Amino acid sequence: MSPLPDVARRGTVVVCEDDEPTLELLVDHLSADRYQALPAPSASDALRLCRYNQPDLLLLDLVLPDASGLDVLREIRDCDGIGARYDADLPVIVLSGRTSDADRVRGLREGADGYLTKPFHYPELVALIGAVMRRRRGSRSGPIRVGDLVIDPVTREVRVAGRRLELANKEFSLLRALAAEPTRVFTKSELLRDVWGFKSMGRTRTLDSHASRLRRKLDVGGRRYVINVWGVGYRLVERGSASDAG
Repeated sequence: MSPLPDVARRGTVVVCEDDEPTLELLVDHLSADRYQALPAPSASDALRLCRYNQPDLLLLDLVLPDASGLDVLREIRDCDGIGARYDADLPVIVLSGRTSDADRVRGLREGADGYLTKPFHYPELVALIGAVMRRRRGSRSGPIRVGDLVIDPVTREVRVAGRRLELANKEFSLLRALAAEPTRVFTKSELLRDVWGFKSMGRTRTLDSHASRLRRKLDVGGRRYVINVWGVGYRLVERGSASDAG
């Protein structure tokens, strides 16, 4: 019996919705339509996923338990520069129970690429997702460069001195997190929270084992990239090496 062929994904969508039945419905439908759907029941979850998982689109509710959806939208649109936390050009579609013209205009004015109201018609939503992604394809942020290290968030390609590296998904996410501010020390609790979604450190060795593998892959030719700051966490390069970035 021959193996089933791999089915290409249409893209990755962060679904920010605090109503659990609606969230499950959207994730199920999008998965069936060949999207990788990442559930985000809060604003903080949505921002974490947008920062570290390089989605192709954010589906955003406006009423969330920890912040306004408009604040999430503003946070993303206000980003700029190679070390930005988010892709300022990330396509965003608002899916909200706020149905007034004022709410719709406000969402579009703050940078939403589309605005649908609840109750929504799923075929209309998935058609809008496809249309927005087609319009914005090719406008994503460019590679991040730190010395001879080049990280492309769009293609998830990593090169050191022109040599392409094969990284596991979490290794890439860890590298992308460290590259956001190359000389800053990220604490272990920050990285476990933002890359793995852990709420507390506990006694896990997950971060250390991934960082060790990432260090072996990157640190070649005498150039050290992944630095272990004992008792604190990790940073990407030594202080004083910031001139290598850019």
